[in-house]
Amino acid sequence: MREGLLKYFCCPGCRNPLSINVDRSERCGSQRIKIGGVRCAQCHKTFPIINYIPRFVEQANYCDSFGFQWNRHRSVQIDKYNGYSFSRERLFSVTQWPARLEGEYILEVGSGAGRFTQVLIETGANIFSFDYSSAVDANLANNGTPQNLLLFQADLHHLPLVYELFDKIICLGVLQHTPAPEKAFEALVPFLKRGGEIVIDVYKKTLCARLQWKYLLRPVLRHVRQEVLYNCVRTIVPCLLPLAVLLRRIGGPIGNRILPIANYSHLGIPYMVNKELSILDTFDMYSPQFDHPQTLHQVRSWFQKMQLEYVEVHYGPNGIIGRGIKAY
Repeated sequence: MREGLLKYFCCPGCRNPLSINVDRSERCGSQRIKIGGVRCAQCHKTFPIINYIPRFVEQANYCDSFGFQWNRHRSVQIDKYNGYSFSRERLFSVTQWPARLEGEYILEVGSGAGRFTQVLIETGANIFSFDYSSAVDANLANNGTPQNLLLFQADLHHLPLVYELFDKIICLGVLQHTPAPEKAFEALVPFLKRGGEIVIDVYKKTLCARLQWKYLLRPVLRHVRQEVLYNCVRTIVPCLLPLAVLLRRIGGPIGNRILPIANYSHLGIPYMVNKELSILDTFDMYSPQFDHPQTLHQVRSWFQKMQLEYVEVHYGPNGIIGRGIKAY
């Protein structure tokens, strides 16, 4: 963490300013702190900085499964490692943002291993990226510590940031995995500047979407220890994937639904990449503690309740996309 950026942070509990815990901080260069902590002068709470990342939550929480999966499959979704542009295409398709955003401040909510962080860094904007889980460590390993990136670990319901800081907020594939998605969305809007834009996507709640293996098996499998579930998935996927590829070839999207595993053979990627993605996303289907798909009406009501303007809510490739502007 760069000491000069501390002015944008505050205590997630009492929202008073933070200061560097000087006696316990190890600097790397003049301004960057690798190991140390920050402290609230008002309530006296301290928060550690570990490997450049300020940590504002307990390490064990309901998002443990995401930290588990992203630290084991750190680079498979990262464009610069896999040689594809799937993450870049999805981000710009959903947001409709320009490729260059120099001078803007962007908050990335739920970064995972940093598949979108890499793309955001390349826009030239100032990126504040966080995750509730230890996936922030995978993000650090993937994207390093460029000048325009600040990684931190935090709870979106208690963000350690000053209000109305960001020109843009992006939250893709996250809200459905929180205990109460509407409350999670509401918690983000105060950090948006007047005239700033928030973009989200969530799983859709339709009859067809609900007829998926994950909603049949999750009630049982989400209680299985993550190491046990992951080892089962890692064993079963290689056995079923050849048949899944064949069924997709014969039956298209319908054929792809027959087996209870993820399969991306239609993307034209190598079989071994498909296998790793299948293991990752099959585990992702069954392991989260929460999975709350939404309807178009529900998502529109979120934007209306927060009095956002120029709202667009519609179906997209990964569920429902919502965009809106905070009124001046």
